Amino acid sequence: MKQILKYFPHLTETQIDQFSQLKKLYSFWNEQINVISRKDIDAIYEHHVLHSLAIAKVINFKKDTSILDVGTGGGFPGIPLAILFPETNFFLIDSIGKKIKVVKEITKELKLNNVNSEQIRVENIKKKYDFIVSRAVTNFPKFVTLVKKNIHTHDKNPLPNGILYLKGGDFNEEIKDIKNSVSIYNISDFFEEEFFETKKIVYWECNY
Repeated sequence: MKQILKYFPHLTETQIDQFSQLKKLYSFWNEQINVISRKDIDAIYEHHVLHSLAIAKVINFKKDTSILDVGTGGGFPGIPLAILFPETNFFLIDSIGKKIKVVKEITKELKLNNVNSEQIRVENIKKKYDFIVSRAVTNFPKFVTLVKKNIHTHDKNPLPNGILYLKGGDFNEEIKDIKNSVSIYNISDFFEEEFFETKKIVYWECNY
C-alpha cells in the first residue's frame, strides 16, 4: 500500500480505504478461486495494483469516460483504475465465470458503483467505449483486430480514444506492421521498482 501512496499521494480517504482492502479481499477470494498466482499475493500492490495504475501516468480519464477491460481476470487493470477514477465508467469482461464472480464480489465489497462486469467474450460485445484496456491477453495486432469495432471515434480526453495495453518484454517484431499507429511508454519512466524494468504501456489510437 505504501507504494500506491508513494506514486499517488493525493488520494481521498475513501480511495485509501478501498486500496487498503485489496490485499485482504484478494487473499480471501484467492483461497476460494485461484485468480492470482499464490506467490504474487504478497506482492499484489506492486505486481497487480501499481502495474494497473501505470495507465494513469499516461492519461487522466475525464468524467463519464467509458472503459472496457477485456480479459480482466480477477479485475486488473479495471478495479484499481476504477478506484482511482470514480467518475469514470468501467465494464470488466472475462470468458471465465469464476473470475467474474471474484470481480463482482470485490467490487460489491468496495462499493464501486462505477464498475459493471460480465462473463462474455469480447467478440459478442456490440457496444462502443472510449477506451479499451487490457493486460496482454493475446498478440497485440490480433487484439486490435478483435476490439477496434468497440471503440468510439469521438474524443473527450487528452489522448484520442483507443487501446491502452499493458505488455512486458521486447515485442518490436510483434508490432512491426502497425508501429505507425502505436506509441509505447516505458513504465520504468514512472515507477522505479525493478519489476517494471521491462514493462510497457502500448497505446493504439483509433484513427479510422
